[in-house]
Amino acid sequence: MENFKKEKVTAQTLMSRLAALALAAALALGLVGCDTSSIVPGGSGDVMPNPAASQTETTPSDGQDAAFQMHFIDVGQALSVLVECDGQFMLYDGGNVDDGSLVVSYLQSQGVEQLQYVFCSHAHEDHVGGLAAVMAKFPAGHAYSPVTEGSTKCFNDFVKYTQQQGLQLEVPSVGTVWPLGSATVTLLGPVTQYSETNNTSLVLRIDYGVTSFLLTGDMENTAETDLVNSGANLKADVLQVGHHGSSTSTSYLFLNAVLPEMGVISCGTGNKYGHPHEETLSILRDAKVDVYRTDLQGTITIGSDGQNYTVATEHFATDAELNPTDPAASSTAQQAYIGNVNSKKFHLPSCANLPAEKNQILFSSYDEAVAAGYSPCSSCIK
Repeated sequence: MENFKKEKVTAQTLMSRLAALALAAALALGLVGCDTSSIVPGGSGDVMPNPAASQTETTPSDGQDAAFQMHFIDVGQALSVLVECDGQFMLYDGGNVDDGSLVVSYLQSQGVEQLQYVFCSHAHEDHVGGLAAVMAKFPAGHAYSPVTEGSTKCFNDFVKYTQQQGLQLEVPSVGTVWPLGSATVTLLGPVTQYSETNNTSLVLRIDYGVTSFLLTGDMENTAETDLVNSGANLKADVLQVGHHGSSTSTSYLFLNAVLPEMGVISCGTGNKYGHPHEETLSILRDAKVDVYRTDLQGTITIGSDGQNYTVATEHFATDAELNPTDPAASSTAQQAYIGNVNSKKFHLPSCANLPAEKNQILFSSYDEAVAAGYSPCSSCIK
């Protein structure tokens, strides 16, 4: 497999990405009331330098030999993520019921004999369905879910096979930290109770060295906003794009907080939902996020040496295929902002929370406002 060196991202570049994203959000709010250079052609492997790492050049490990690996298993219109560190394994979701044997076979091919942790992000079949087969085959240390009871056979089968191991399904608390080899897994959300099942998704942050990964299940905009407002550390290099790339997830506000280099979308070829939605792909393009998709690239494997990470895919796809949104539609126009000299917040001119005129200061761009020490208003700049 051939690797391709990507440009190292500096803090200044990250700030420009943040500005570009906020400008896009501002324009979208003003016009419609809100609503990448990616794979190098010719190969299926990329080397991704991490902006949080030392500026000294390092040689990343090959993705297949790295001590840390994350596998986005191609389970079609579903989600299943295997994480390995130092010979220890965890599984986040298991796809649909019909994917159970595929997931079991994949885990066996990776040398899995037991799982330290099994996470069911939430109780929908395309996430919990294959976990019964997994629990029937592999001994596990712990099994977690946002709920312990469900009304569907697939969820109850997961519970049954968990109990057959002598385990009880556990509901973890926000802030819980688990070791996985020398990596750290932290539960960030959900931060409150929700009636919508998607929003109950367990949100995991995984740190290995200075590389970081965020798994979000099907979390939607409401829970994203609550999570951002909780003050959780969401900055990550790799984001599992929520809800298979649906427009109900991946808001400007949330992406602003995560600022990933890479977004992975797990979805099925020609799925009936139209995932990933164009709105989501456009937001990811505006934020200069490299898009990877299981429907086009098959199983996606990310390896990390703790400094940089590598990406390997089963199939090649061009940038235009991975994110077919029109680059010309990306919002790069300058937007005027009004700052509040007291609160040090800046707003869109249409914001309902504008300060009194005597307390206003005008900025010609997002960059200018940030450089002056102001932060964006969370109500109008999302």
